[in-house]
Amino acid sequence: MEEPGGGATGPGLDLGAQARVVARLVDGVRDEQWSDATPCPEYAVRNLLGHLHGLSVAFRDAARKELGATTDTPPASVVPDIGDGWREELPRALDELAAAWREPAAWDGMTRAGGVDLPGPVAVVVAVDELVIHGWDLARATGQAYEPDAAALAAAYEFLRGSPGFFGPVVPVGEDAPLLDRAVGLSGRDPGWRRS
Repeated sequence: MEEPGGGATGPGLDLGAQARVVARLVDGVRDEQWSDATPCPEYAVRNLLGHLHGLSVAFRDAARKELGATTDTPPASVVPDIGDGWREELPRALDELAAAWREPAAWDGMTRAGGVDLPGPVAVVVAVDELVIHGWDLARATGQAYEPDAAALAAAYEFLRGSPGFFGPVVPVGEDAPLLDRAVGLSGRDPGWRRS
């Protein structure tokens, strides 16, 4: 089934492969890169890692319908950061996020993330988009190769195509460009961004 602007929905969309891609990127971050710039102008690498942890927890709790501080806080309300145990905590949160959305009940009814009420099938596509685009951010900022899960990338692209400008002004990218570049452009990022 399709949600308008939301891409493919239903329990067939699994976050596990993309979560593992992001976890591998996290593992490749060196401590000396914490203060490096990222394609998110307001975030250094450490803030991006903190955001990835926060969104993983928020969308995990959204899937579980455990609504509260983790699901009610708008992401722009605070600059995220990492704690001492981030190398263990972030991969664990990514695993828990994927597992939570494998439960059929996660897809039923309404939930909340970032202080926004969403139908379950829309919330999971937003979570996938976050993992795909912020995975690209982290890979570019830390000089790592990046190949997102194909199903996750397709879902993120359909979501972004249905919500142009939602995350910032669209960066024009040719229709013959790779799908990842087109998704990145729709997210308001320049696919040509490189770390200095």
